[in-house]
Amino acid sequence: MKKLSFLLLACSFFTLSAQQIQSPSKEIQVEFSLSPEGEPIYQVNYKGKEVIKASKLGVSLKEDTSLTNGFSLVNKEETSVDETWDPVLGEQSTIRNRYNQVSFHLLQKEINRKLDIVFKVYDEGVAFRYEFPKEEAVRYFIVSDENTEFNLTGDHKTFWIPGDYDSQEYVYSETKLSEIDNSKLDSNNGIALKSIESNYRVQSPLMMKSADGLYINIFEAAVVNYPVMHLNVNIENFQLSSHLVPNAIGDKAYLRTPSVTPWRTIMVSDDARDIVSSKMILNLNEPNKIDDTSWIKPMKYIGIWWEMHVGKSTWDFAGSQNAQNAASKDLIPSGKHGATTENTKSYIDFAAKHGFDGVLVEGWNVGWEDWFGNWKEDVFDFTTPYPDFDIKEISEYAKSKGVKMIMHHETSGSVANYERHLDRAFDLMKKYDYPAVKSGYVGKIIPRGEYHDGQTMVNHFNFVAERAADYKIMVNSHESVRPTGYSRTYPNYIAAEAARGNEFNAWSSGNDPKHETILPFTRLLGGAMDYTPGIFEIKMDIYDPSKTEQVHTTLAKQLALYVTMYSPLQMAADLPENYERYLDAFQFIKDVPADWQESIYLEAEPGDYLTIARKDKNSESWFLGAITDENSRKTEIKLDFLSPGKKYKAIIYQDGKDADWKANPKSYSIKEQTVTSKSKLKISLAAGGGTAISIVPFN
Repeated sequence: MKKLSFLLLACSFFTLSAQQIQSPSKEIQVEFSLSPEGEPIYQVNYKGKEVIKASKLGVSLKEDTSLTNGFSLVNKEETSVDETWDPVLGEQSTIRNRYNQVSFHLLQKEINRKLDIVFKVYDEGVAFRYEFPKEEAVRYFIVSDENTEFNLTGDHKTFWIPGDYDSQEYVYSETKLSEIDNSKLDSNNGIALKSIESNYRVQSPLMMKSADGLYINIFEAAVVNYPVMHLNVNIENFQLSSHLVPNAIGDKAYLRTPSVTPWRTIMVSDDARDIVSSKMILNLNEPNKIDDTSWIKPMKYIGIWWEMHVGKSTWDFAGSQNAQNAASKDLIPSGKHGATTENTKSYIDFAAKHGFDGVLVEGWNVGWEDWFGNWKEDVFDFTTPYPDFDIKEISEYAKSKGVKMIMHHETSGSVANYERHLDRAFDLMKKYDYPAVKSGYVGKIIPRGEYHDGQTMVNHFNFVAERAADYKIMVNSHESVRPTGYSRTYPNYIAAEAARGNEFNAWSSGNDPKHETILPFTRLLGGAMDYTPGIFEIKMDIYDPSKTEQVHTTLAKQLALYVTMYSPLQMAADLPENYERYLDAFQFIKDVPADWQESIYLEAEPGDYLTIARKDKNSESWFLGAITDENSRKTEIKLDFLSPGKKYKAIIYQDGKDADWKANPKSYSIKEQTVTSKSKLKISLAAGGGTAISIVPFN
């Protein structure tokens, strides 16, 4: 379905008074104007309330006239779009894309320089970007800064992580905007590489709540051939301004005409559910570019991964302390290597027994003895296995069991090296029938001096997805830039980490209980996250009595995360032997799908709680996840989303009466009851707890 109307207003140069653009519902209004100095200015209102005060727009160019003032309006174009599209994988089978658009064509008369500013206004928010039209006189140029302002109306409650050029793996701080200060962050956060250059810079997406109950989120969409946008914070004036991550010599972006910037987005609502359920970021990306998508499929997987994080085994074959040459054939085994043929077969057996699609193996290839911290160019070749990992035998064994293998490519930050080896690495994957790759980017980036969030790396991550599509390979990137909806364009970019994942609970101060209630309002707005839930042995002293680390949730909450943390690539992250001890709870992980027909956000409050119901794409079954922060919570959920007249069996996996994320995290109970669309379920969540429910129709 697509409805399109088009209007072109062309005229000679004229002074631009405030031009108003409304959302289809008319609840959101944008005003755009030019100041007496020809500066582009916009402001945003929601239901009559000011959300963004008058704020300037513009782009500064290196060794050229900045595109910040002196503008006149040449013409404008108005368009309304109402269409639907079907994602290959997603939270719902059909997505509506409905907005009103105005393109303002501006000209700096004195030098005859053009700039277009395009606004799209949705019912859930506003998006705008800069477009550089084709100009024969100006073909190549360098962006030195982007002068985009977001002037806020007050000292909002803010959920933020620092503006680190190399990592998003932080616990979210929840403070007033005026209290943002990176110097006060926890130093025991487990992050090895930090690149923070200002105490008053944060990353987007930035989630906020105003004193009068407005939920506001500032983010970006369709980051292609451009650096990531961070936000400078003026804590006195409550002003945010764009900050583009620089490259090794301080430039921000190399562009040529015609080209466009990413969309800058402002979501706003008086209902938090509208923010967390928004598909605006996906809608702002280009449509799918892959003709045949039949090979792009959801996967649930297990893997040789968590055992390294808890110290049971190692990635390296010979022991990193020996500092042996990773390319040598004379490596002496340490006896703790996890990625052995025998161990991999045991994981394959477990996957086959319990119906999992895939098995990930990390540490299978030579190089791990000397991989981190040395800024070394050629650590891995991505094709040579360790002597105790028989890739051919494992591939044949997995095939005989109906299980797919998932490849692991840790680049150690040496991106140039990975690109040199990429086609050979993909050839190896196709030879042994690996449908998906998990890539990693731990460490300082090579080319030296580049940052994870700079233009060079944005282009790399997108290139890998595009090249993988040529091989019909799905990609799950870790330590990459956070997604901004590119999975619509290349749906084989199935998932990413790009935030603080579950593994931090194994060896650092961990993820506090509110962490998973914030991520859906921030990181997950741009795409699926490989969060690796499903840890049942919560406390790490089970592996070493001296350890005090633990997962900061209850066991039941780990189940609920399979619903609240969307990903078509879901890992059962714990060790197989741990699941064998809790097979009744493990059943939910076996049953829950990874691809959905419909998703309904029932309750939401960032930093506090979240309740979501999702319908399986391939059946009439529903699955519900409810999570809370460090506070216990009681709620009642209406099941009016179920089909009227049908009876369902609800299997409820809930916190035990004495459960507590810290004192008694493994206390849970399971009960069954018959429900209909008229039923209401009373749910009790322990501190740091959750509830997971499967709702299956009776035949």
